[in-house]
Amino acid sequence: MVKAQSKKLKVTQVRSLIGTKREHRASVRGLGLRRINHTVEVDDTPAVRGMINKVSYLVRCEG
Repeated sequence: MVKAQSKKLKVTQVRSLIGTKREHRASVRGLGLRRINHTVEVDDTPAVRGMINKVSYLVRCEG
């Protein structure tokens, strides 16, 4: 059996979380980001897309 290759997104935190809403900080942490200029690869799912859209002013996404 061959597994289907899931699409990945590279997400980088580009702005500080200081002064942001609690929900937005939770979304950034949920994406796995810890500090400015930290980059993670996440699966391209509707839930992850929603988190990225919510905090689009804090992160940069490459597809």
